Amino acid sequence: MIRELIVTSDDDARRLAYAVVEGARPPVEHHHAAFEVRAEGAEASRLIWTTDVLPHAVAAEIRVRVERGAAEMKQTIESSARSPRR
Repeated sequence: MIRELIVTSDDDARRLAYAVVEGARPPVEHHHAAFEVRAEGAEASRLIWTTDVLPHAVAAEIRVRVERGAAEMKQTIESSARSPRR
């Protein structure tokens, strides 16, 4: 199990930062990430996910996980947007 610490959550800035503090596989010295949502016109937004990790040797494996997570979030958000609102 991976344990993460919420570093900061700022609703006004639409930003959330977190750090992995336990359980990362492969083991990491440092893993900090942030999500930020930016408006793109009146009807769209862009989610930016920035991740810093050490040692650099694990970056490729972490990148695969981030890309999969981003794809899952995109699918969930788009599916939710298509669902009729009640």
